[in-house]
Amino acid sequence: MKKKRNKSKFAIKLLMCLVYIGIAYILFKCSYSMFQDKNKAISWSEVENTEDYSYIKINKMSEKFAFFKEENIGIHFVIENEEDGQWHTYLIAINEDNYDDYKAIIDYSYERTDVEPDPITVYGYPRITSPELRNLAIKNITNFLPAENEVVIAEENYEAYLTNSYLDTTRERVDKFNIMLFVLLLLMFMVIALLIATILGRDRIVDKVDKHLDEEIDRARVMLHRNKKDKQ
Repeated sequence: MKKKRNKSKFAIKLLMCLVYIGIAYILFKCSYSMFQDKNKAISWSEVENTEDYSYIKINKMSEKFAFFKEENIGIHFVIENEEDGQWHTYLIAINEDNYDDYKAIIDYSYERTDVEPDPITVYGYPRITSPELRNLAIKNITNFLPAENEVVIAEENYEAYLTNSYLDTTRERVDKFNIMLFVLLLLMFMVIALLIATILGRDRIVDKVDKHLDEEIDRARVMLHRNKKDKQ
């Protein structure tokens, strides 16, 4: 009888371990997926607010047309090409100490060299364009756009072509606290703790299930014994 009960308890223990492993795996997958989504940079064309960590793939870039001396930040026009041949013009802010990182693509954009460099992908956060910066962009964009460009950028159509913000590459990335991710990780660690407790034989759930199962088996035996007596 004792051996049978030990086998029964082992089977329950094994089943609970499999259940805990399954739950832990699901929680891990959900947490990892949420972590990736939280840390993923989105294309500039998909930006919805100033907290969206985003990127622009630069194919051409202008010299700075505006400069914030105190912050040593320069504002540049950039062109991003799409696979279908279309292109879009945006504004980005860079730390002018990093100008050399962009010099090759700027020189190519002004036809100072025939060597086409690889595109540069820059990351940062959107910043709303001030009225002063907007006016400077309208005045200077004709010095950068291709001569065949037929669109005249003015106050009325500015946001349609240049959006209402620019990509600030000088702003460091900030990881925001995610309550759902925290809860998932907490649940996963709790399940792992239960798994370890089960392996070490300290899981009360296993003991309760085993006890309940023994009681049901004993009850079934009593009922079977009574039925046999009734038939006799």
